[in-house]
Order: sequence, then structure tokens, then C-alpha cells
Amino acid sequence: MRYRITFVAGLAIGYVLGAKAGRARYEQMSRTARKVADSPVVQEVAGLVGAQVGNAGRTVYDKAVDKMPITSVRDFLARPTDEELRTMERETPRETADDGAGGR
Repeated sequence: MRYRITFVAGLAIGYVLGAKAGRARYEQMSRTARKVADSPVVQEVAGLVGAQVGNAGRTVYDKAVDKMPITSVRDFLARPTDEELRTMERETPRETADDGAGGR
């Protein structure tokens, strides 16, 4: 059904852009399209679809969070990489040695 609506919308847009019937026909089609878009039924359906998309997005987010071992992106970004861990391990003994040397 979604593909039919997309196809019909494409035909309508193609007709509007390619129509050589004159300005009056173009304005008539524009008014009709505006009336359809501004109709309360269409606005209500658009609101429902938007809410469903929002709910679906939240559901997907919740499922992804349940499967991820990291609690947030901030936690993920705060974790050091393997290279940073190796660097930290190499620097830690030197810092301890420097602290001891500074007390001489």
C-alpha cells in the first residue's frame, strides 16, 4: 500500500511539474493539494503516524539499550582505548619512580 501511495504521489508531482495546461489549472491543483493537506482528517492521520514512528523509535532504542553492555554513550566514550591503556600502564611506573626521585 505504501508503494502505491508513493507511486500516485509521484505521478501527481510529475503531472503538476509537467503540466502545460496553464496557470489556472496549476492554481486549481495547488488549492486542492493545500485543502487536502490542511484537512483535519489528514492532520489527525499525520499526527497518529508521527506518534507511531516516535513510539517505534523509542521501542528500538529500548531494545538496543537492553542488549548493549554500556549504559550510555558518555560511558563508552569515557572508556580508554587499548592503546590508551597500554600508554597508561607504561607511564604509571615512571610516575611512581619520579615521585620517589623528587623526594631525594
